[in-house]
Amino acid sequence: MIVASGALFGQSLKPLSYQDGSQKLNGMITSNAGKKLPGVLILPAWKGIDQEAKTAATELEKQGYIAFIADIYGEGNIPADNESASKTSGYYKKNYDAYQKRISLALEQLKKNGAIPAKIAVIGYCFGGTGALESARGNLPVAGAVSIHGSLGKDQTRKNNPISAKILIENPADDKSVTPEDYNNLIKEMNEGNADWQIITYAHSKHTFTDPKSPDYNEVMAKRAWNHTLMFLKEILK
Repeated sequence: MIVASGALFGQSLKPLSYQDGSQKLNGMITSNAGKKLPGVLILPAWKGIDQEAKTAATELEKQGYIAFIADIYGEGNIPADNESASKTSGYYKKNYDAYQKRISLALEQLKKNGAIPAKIAVIGYCFGGTGALESARGNLPVAGAVSIHGSLGKDQTRKNNPISAKILIENPADDKSVTPEDYNNLIKEMNEGNADWQIITYAHSKHTFTDPKSPDYNEVMAKRAWNHTLMFLKEILK
């Protein structure tokens, strides 16, 4: 196998701070920042930037993407436990405009660091998967969005709008946080928005099936989900 020089030891993440008004945000970006390449924004799970997000970023760098992990909560606001994570993530799910704003600011950082504006996608895990869908709902400038075991529900008082981003939803079959009503409403939303969408459901998989540190981890299905993500990104960004 031929490996370009630097590819064996070049994958490292660098801290990148940015602002939302007076709130400092601390993201992380791959070491290929500054090159003109397709970009992938990673939205982490409900406790903020974690190992799963970092691993995804370094793997995406190997595939030729600039990857940036967003900080949604901001410095001083990172949840310490599940209770605070539920409360803080719940705020952004309810106040989706604030969530979309934080995603937009992260997208700007990705573009400032070399990502080709017309070739940017967003992927998210858990709470971040909800954010990936919100990037599409908010018509943010992304070619596609991947929701990985994200919450699929949306306040039904919100109008279903046209969706231009291509959508991939990776849904664990045994995710108790996704109700049949949420699932069916999402399909209705995608169809009414005339979206290019697909849902892949992974058998024998609970909520955090892609995270090696989770008791829900399903190695076979996690690998399949990652391969589906890479195939989708290659189609829309390369």
